[in-house]
Parts: sequence; structure tokens; C-alpha cells
Amino acid sequence: MLKAIAIDDEPIAQEVVKSLSSKISFIELAATFTNAFKAIEYLQKEKVDLIFLDIKMPDISGIDLLKSLTNPPMVIFTTAYSEHAVQSFELDAIDYLLKPFSLARFLKACNKAQEQLLLRSGATADIKEPGAIFIKSGYEQIRVEVSDILYVESSGNYMQFVLENRKIASRLTMSETEALLPAPDFIRVHRSYIVSKKHIHKMDRKSIWIKQTELPIGAAYISAIEKIIK
Repeated sequence: MLKAIAIDDEPIAQEVVKSLSSKISFIELAATFTNAFKAIEYLQKEKVDLIFLDIKMPDISGIDLLKSLTNPPMVIFTTAYSEHAVQSFELDAIDYLLKPFSLARFLKACNKAQEQLLLRSGATADIKEPGAIFIKSGYEQIRVEVSDILYVESSGNYMQFVLENRKIASRLTMSETEALLPAPDFIRVHRSYIVSKKHIHKMDRKSIWIKQTELPIGAAYISAIEKIIK
């Protein structure tokens, strides 16, 4: 679990980070700050693994804030401005997210931070895909075992996660769903479907069966599917 804080003078931007963090099981967003100096006080007292840090803030910039820390945590910059990207990486930032950013892009940055933390702790052998994910459905965050997901179907503005005995609808895009699911366990077979590899029962050139359910295969995905079946 990564203990994180967010520092951004815009409350709306903080809400975005809160919402996206809540969808990632290994991120614990412990505090948020609009006042950078309050955040510095917090960092002097509390151990933090990761900061989501805005760059252009009143009184002190995110760049200068980071430089002021003696033993800074990992940092993911979150900003609307691209001109500081080179400088941020010179400061060993984990990533540089340009607002507005998607869940898929946010998750990619968080995965980098998780991998870096494990590398620093010498626990690289323990890096594993998550056994469970949290799916936001309405106002709820539902914990779902990855192995229980049969397939995911795009349905209008929602993605429907189909499990053995229930379905969960979540307001996600297809790319956000692909980022949420562990890549080694799932494969996209159609513009509207992602399926669990372990639950594939059979397939031909036009269809794939997940248990007893027949789903179409898109022409653009046939070669990728054939590779995993061989």
C-alpha cells in the first residue's frame, strides 16, 4: 500500500485525484492540501510514500516545494502546464501528468510509483498483479476478485463487469477498464468486449466462448487472440 498526499491549490483538481485514487486498491490518499506550507508541516511529522503535486501554486511552486524537502517522497506532478516536464524529471519525479488526465494515465503513473517503492525496498521478486480490484458502481466501491471476472462489456456510457453470479455496472471508458484490469489475465477481443483468458472455453474465427456465453471476435483482434491460444 502506498501512503500518498495531494497538494494542489484548486479544490476541483484535488477532488479528481481523490476520485481516481479511490479506484486504485494500492493507493491510500491520507490527506489533501490547498496550502503548500501546511503540507510541508505534515511531511515533517508523517511518513509519506508519494505526493501528487501541482506545480503552479501561490506562494511556492511545486518545483520549489520539492527542492525544499530534505528526504522527499516519490512525486507525481499533476499540472496543466507542459513546460516544466524536463525540470521535473531532472528532480527524479516518477511521472508528469498533464491535466485533465484519465484514470488509465493516472493508473500508469501509480503503477510506476508502486514498482519504484518495491525496487527501493528490495522486494522486486514480490511484484505481482493484484488479486482484487475495486470497481466504482454508483456511490459504492466494490471489491472484486480478479479471478471471478468472466468478461467486461461496453454498454453505452458504462462498462458492465460480468461475474459468475452477478453483474456490476461502472461509468468507465474502455481504455480505463483495460488499465484497471491486470494485462496478463485479460484480452480485448472486440471493440465492446474484454475477456478473462482463464475463462475462455473455446473459439473459432468469429466467436469466443466464455463458459457458455458466445461473444463476437473483432477482425482487428484475431491475431492477438490466436497468439495466446497457441
